[in-house]
Amino acid sequence: MKYLVTFFMAFMGSFFFLQAQQAAPADGGFVLVIHGGAGTILKSQMTPEKEARYHEALNLALQKGYDTLKKGGSALDAVQIAVMVLEDSPLFNAGKGAVFTNKGVNELDAAIMNGENLAAGAVAGVTTVKNPITAARAVMEKSEHVMMAGKGADEFAKAAGCTIVNPRYFYTKERWEGLQRVLEQEKKDSALKKSKATGPVPFKMHDNKFGTVGAVALDKNGNMAAATSTGGMTNKRYGRIGDAPVIGAGTYASNSSCAVSCTGWGEYYIRLVMAKSVADLVELKGISLEDAGNEMIMKRLPALGGDGGMIAVDRKGNITMPFNTEGMYRGYIRENGKKEVMIYKAE
Repeated sequence: MKYLVTFFMAFMGSFFFLQAQQAAPADGGFVLVIHGGAGTILKSQMTPEKEARYHEALNLALQKGYDTLKKGGSALDAVQIAVMVLEDSPLFNAGKGAVFTNKGVNELDAAIMNGENLAAGAVAGVTTVKNPITAARAVMEKSEHVMMAGKGADEFAKAAGCTIVNPRYFYTKERWEGLQRVLEQEKKDSALKKSKATGPVPFKMHDNKFGTVGAVALDKNGNMAAATSTGGMTNKRYGRIGDAPVIGAGTYASNSSCAVSCTGWGEYYIRLVMAKSVADLVELKGISLEDAGNEMIMKRLPALGGDGGMIAVDRKGNITMPFNTEGMYRGYIRENGKKEVMIYKAE
């Protein structure tokens, strides 16, 4: 009998050791990856001063998240902190820099997901939450729901202790002028004027949608998380919601596969269930994270007519940042402090 007990204890010890080996990063290190949106981003159209501002904001987001991970903080905390930095910057289409809807207001979306237990939270169309990613986390941790929208989400965020601001806080001159240009273009669009459509007139979407921010991370315990935040599309109407707050479309994380945050033309990401599709390719087909990202972003997305990019990290600490546009604000930092920030395609 004692031999059976000894064998059982040895077996269980080996089992838990293997489980720990699988859960921990292969190189024993943590990593954080961020993005600030993809689109027609050309060096020829960027001033040195503005490029420096983008680098400063991205580096700050990476550093804040890195500091959290270095202290033993969770991937969940790291992605939230990194996204909050980008939400506070008027450079990106999230939080302070959110674009305007057709009615001249800012409607914000965000989502966060914990790869350790698949817990997730999201908000859509909020108008008073300073950092929408905090509201998404509140939904995940302080309610039995996954997604809340509109006034109800704003009310919940306030009750949950999130920082509430006057909607005027989100105004930036650049985003307001961007809306005016799109509205003026609509007036000049002869094809639109001659439209014989019997339903609501569609709004022009292409290239008025970029600037979404996101982060993915792998922490010291081998847990992953993903977070995404956006103001959506310039001139959006009818309460349109994109992929960012949709779990599995623009945001997904699972310790069994990877963590993903997307940016781009949301309607296509929703149709492709983009983030979850990448995770499934990694987990179920056993292909590399890089190949999975390229399959979805470089092949399936443009095949449907969509564009954009994504960032992802797997449980071994591998990262990928594919995009099929002219550029994507992006960067990563590893446990050894190696950090890189990029904007253009050629970098």
